Amino acid sequence: MSETARKAPGAPAPTGFAARAGDANRWKALVFIALAQLMVVLDATIVNIALPSAQTDLGISDGNRQWVVTAYALAFGGLLLFGGRIADKWGRKRAFVTGLAGFALASALGGAATTGPMMFGARALQGVFGALLAPAALSLLAVMFTDARERAKAFGIYGAIAGGGGAVGLILGGFLTEYLNWRWTFFVNVPFAVVAALGAWFVIREPEGGRNRNPLDIPGVLLSTLGLVALVYGFTRAESDGWGDAVTVSMFVASAVLLLAFVTVESRVKAPLLPLRVVSNRNRGGIYLSLGLAIIGMFGLFLFLTYYLQVVKGYSPVKTGFAFLPMVAGMITGSTQIGTRLMTRVRARLLMGPGFLAAGLGMLLLTQLETGSSYLTLLLPAMVLLGLGMGTAFMPAMSLATQGVEPRDAGVASAMVNTSQQVGGAIGTALLNTIAASAKTSYFKDHIAGAATRPQQQLVGLRAMVHGYSTAIWFAVGILGVAALIAFTFVNAGRPGTTELISGESVEDEVPVPVPVPAH
Repeated sequence: MSETARKAPGAPAPTGFAARAGDANRWKALVFIALAQLMVVLDATIVNIALPSAQTDLGISDGNRQWVVTAYALAFGGLLLFGGRIADKWGRKRAFVTGLAGFALASALGGAATTGPMMFGARALQGVFGALLAPAALSLLAVMFTDARERAKAFGIYGAIAGGGGAVGLILGGFLTEYLNWRWTFFVNVPFAVVAALGAWFVIREPEGGRNRNPLDIPGVLLSTLGLVALVYGFTRAESDGWGDAVTVSMFVASAVLLLAFVTVESRVKAPLLPLRVVSNRNRGGIYLSLGLAIIGMFGLFLFLTYYLQVVKGYSPVKTGFAFLPMVAGMITGSTQIGTRLMTRVRARLLMGPGFLAAGLGMLLLTQLETGSSYLTLLLPAMVLLGLGMGTAFMPAMSLATQGVEPRDAGVASAMVNTSQQVGGAIGTALLNTIAASAKTSYFKDHIAGAATRPQQQLVGLRAMVHGYSTAIWFAVGILGVAALIAFTFVNAGRPGTTELISGESVEDEVPVPVPVPAH
């Protein structure tokens, strides 16, 4: 083989024939990677549906029930960067299978829980293994699919699952809770994990040369984990105890100090946990920021619409899940049809920016929400626009966030995608809920005096709730507008057919050279 055909360290991954000559099983591998991603995304919403029943059975107090969600969020959000680096060092296939096995065991423990603390522990354990599994899955796609067109298709499928899986979780959670019992919302993860782990073990062939052999940055691990845990817990506590609560404020201060110390350490150590070149790149930095902002808007909306449909419209959990299907269909269409087909033809910002704007338009429709709003004339078109916009934007964002990264950094770059989404979700839930609650209280105080009878008072209560939601959704519209502006401004990746490098430069794809890619 000539030296020009060899891939120099840090150079772009082979494209064209070189990529296609690699692992013939990569499309089969995508099935099991996507199945694992679906399991993780489903778990985020399926447990919320089961929470009321689990709380009653296990005798969990109202004050402690938040820990069913918070224990997972803290472990998952705090350990993502560590999990991504472990995948880089240990091997992504091994990290992926280990994450699946651990997630299955933790899910079985949660389903068999007999006390509140046992449930909290199981959820925290799910978060630990989820933090290993999620970046390993995304980084496997990054190193296995390097041809531009194949990469577009693979990330289109992955993006559709990442975007639409939550709504599917509402449907499945509703069915399992109504017709079996809440424990099956945990047990259902076990067959998902077993099938995905077995398939991955026999099918995935990770390319050679992508390991990070440097020693683990222990100070970086401690600072990033503690800083992210403090940040996520601060937002979680703000939702329940208020932004002025002493513990909430102290968490934010501690998080700022720890994360600033983390950045300082990473800029000085020889083998950093998170090389600053990963996040300082203009395109990736813009993607992490715009994705995080978009998730802020989406998480709050998801929660508002769930309560609106069940409390105001009287939908059952199953019917609520089905009501979200147009959004899922929109996400799948936007990701696999619009994003995938156009990603190799237009710049990423011309998909991300308009995608966020389309989602913002759907959100704008929902600011007109009232107690008597029609599903067909208001909610349906809004959900379709939201799904199409988010699917179109997320697909190129997830692909570009890991494109051009040195193979040894693929895991931690993938972890940053998940971290931006996790932190965005925590911020969105706390911030938009606070805005909605404040607007609801204000509306109720202004209108309750005119309600003389009990039915009138209940109607004022419902109108106050919907007013709170519509007020918060206005803020979500603005946040999506900012996400679109960041995408248009920061994401300047080269024209289709170029490969983004760490430095931010682009190089034309070379004439395909038949370079076999060794696998183990």
